[in-house]
Amino acid sequence: MISVTSMFAPVDTDLQILSDNLKKLIGARHELLSTAAEHLFGAGGKRLRPAIVLLVSRATMDDRDITQRHRRLAEITEMIHTASLVHDDVVDEAEIRRNVPTVNSLFDNRTAVLAGDFLFAQSSWYLANLDNLLVVKLLSEVIRDFAEGEIQQLINRFDTNLSIESYLEKSYYKTASLMANSAKAAGVLSEVASEVTQSLYAYGRHFGLAFQIVDDILDFTTSTEVLGKPAGSDLVSGNLTAPVLYAMEEKPYLKTLIEREFSEDGDKEKALSLVNETNGIDRARELASHHALKAKESLVCLKKSPSSQALIELSDYVLKRIY
Repeated sequence: MISVTSMFAPVDTDLQILSDNLKKLIGARHELLSTAAEHLFGAGGKRLRPAIVLLVSRATMDDRDITQRHRRLAEITEMIHTASLVHDDVVDEAEIRRNVPTVNSLFDNRTAVLAGDFLFAQSSWYLANLDNLLVVKLLSEVIRDFAEGEIQQLINRFDTNLSIESYLEKSYYKTASLMANSAKAAGVLSEVASEVTQSLYAYGRHFGLAFQIVDDILDFTTSTEVLGKPAGSDLVSGNLTAPVLYAMEEKPYLKTLIEREFSEDGDKEKALSLVNETNGIDRARELASHHALKAKESLVCLKKSPSSQALIELSDYVLKRIY
């Protein structure tokens, strides 16, 4: 199977520059924060979000080279994403991510919250320095959306009346908003027509939704070792995702287990097996496929190039993780 990193070939060098720059951008004024940042940016992430920004940048600049502002946008995107992960891990009380200890488990919650705040603040400062009001608005919206998504997830814990629409809205806020708005911002910096920037936004939105649905499926179908976190952890923590929402339609008893918050012996195991006995995972796969296809359709606005081809292949790759 083709690896995600091989799809990044058109921006390999750009991603190497990005990795070197990220550590410099955090600065070493506070040893604690720079230690946390070193840990975060060295944690073996795929750099998917900045790669999308860089691929969109190259695909929209035609034969011209990308600018320093495109590069800075990709760096800002990764900083915002990383800040959100740090805060996520505190809220979820997670101890590992990508099979390495989280900042909150290495240090403590207070340090992790401060490290996340610091990254959000740094990214906002670099964002303002791009001197492009539309790009500032697009990425500021992402930071607001992250908070909105976290609040929605908290309010809706163990809520068996949650609809698929509400689940997709939360998934947009938590995952797709960054991909959609940063892809659009890259087009803005390339000064392409507004209808092209709208299509780039649609690509990021649908890609992000497909990506999140796939992640939520993998929570049930992948081992703890591969996931880098305990399997079924979303359900156990009351975060009801597409496979569960669909499974509840077939197995009403699942609602009972969720509503009593798995308080009795064997509840968690029973709930996980009920999800696996239904068509919930298959229906979630169909939903992910729908959004991946929509993402690809959004790219007809781009000229054929290695970068635009890589964006198309990324949409296929997302689905390959669950087939």
